[in-house]
Amino acid sequence: MYTREQIQSTLEGKGYKYFTDANNKTYDVNIIGIRNNETQGRVTNAFDDLMTISYKDADGVWHYNEYNCTTDPGTHWVENVLNDRGVAILKPGQYRGSHKLRLHQGKYLALGQKKHMKIYRDANLDGVYDLIEESVREELIGINIHRATSRAGNKSSRVDKWSAGCQVIASNDDWHEFLDICQVAREIHGNSFSYTLLESKDIV
Repeated sequence: MYTREQIQSTLEGKGYKYFTDANNKTYDVNIIGIRNNETQGRVTNAFDDLMTISYKDADGVWHYNEYNCTTDPGTHWVENVLNDRGVAILKPGQYRGSHKLRLHQGKYLALGQKKHMKIYRDANLDGVYDLIEESVREELIGINIHRATSRAGNKSSRVDKWSAGCQVIASNDDWHEFLDICQVAREIHGNSFSYTLLESKDIV
C-alpha cells in the first residue's frame, strides 16, 4: 500500500528518526504502525491498520514489509473497560527504545512495552474513539506488539479481545515473519526497539 521511501520521508518530515544503518551493521529495523484515518475514529473491530518493518540486509539491500494489524482496542475492551479512566489508545508519535523482546502475558515471545508511552483514555462507550488531549498521560501498562491467532496459516478478522490497546498483527504467518526479523535485529543491536505510530493522513 505504501513504499519504504514514503515511510522514510514521512518520518523525517516530522523530525523523527529513521534508521538508515549508517554503520552497516544490518537489520537496524524501523517498526512503524499506521492508523487508518478513513474509519473517522469509529470502533470498527477490524484489523484495518498497518504494521510495517524496514531494514537493510547484509548485502545493503533494503527490505520493506507490511502487515494487517490493529493499533486500536477491540470492541470487547471498549465496552468492558479495564480502567476507570477508560480504554487505552496509543497516541501517535515516535517512542525511542520503547519495547523489548519478552513473553506476552507470560505465554509467547513478543515486543513488550518497557518505557512510558502517551495514552489517550476513552470511557464513554459510544463506539467512537475519543482522542481528547486532556486525557493523555504517559503510562507503562503493557502496550505490546503481538499476534492475534495462534494457529499457523490463519488470520484473525475481528479484534474483539486481542487488543485492549496493544498493537496486534492479524495473521499468524505475518507475525512469525515479523518476529524472526526482530530476533535477528536483537542479536546485532541488542534487545531494544523503537516504535513509531503514524496516521494514514500523514503519509506523503
